[in-house]
Amino acid sequence: MEPAALAALHASAFADTRPWTEAEFASLMADPTCFLSTIPGGFALGRCVAGEAELLTIAVDPAQRRKGLGTQLMAAYESAARAKGAERAFLEVDAENTPALGLYLSNGYDESGRRKAYYRHADGHRSDALVLAKSLS
Repeated sequence: MEPAALAALHASAFADTRPWTEAEFASLMADPTCFLSTIPGGFALGRCVAGEAELLTIAVDPAQRRKGLGTQLMAAYESAARAKGAERAFLEVDAENTPALGLYLSNGYDESGRRKAYYRHADGHRSDALVLAKSLS
């Protein structure tokens, strides 16, 4: 997927927050530590450094939700991370994002940390970021 397509899908998937721009995606895709996993209707963007993989973002077309694409993308992301030498994966998620949290927990991720009042919402309130991790070995 090209940066413009990634940005468009990200914007539709993250309508309630600031989506990433085409320039941001282009910059990440130029980074040799980053990798992209795609399936029709979604993508997962990760980064692998020193044996650890970080899920930077995952996006599923809102019209394709509740069809298992998130689980497929997590499997593709983890497979790509292992191929790049990652032994552990981590991510960060808004503690109030129940659907995403359910996806990650059902895929074997556990809470390993919390960043208090990390996310700022459009209405001004703040929510915690949960740091989740999983062994890939």
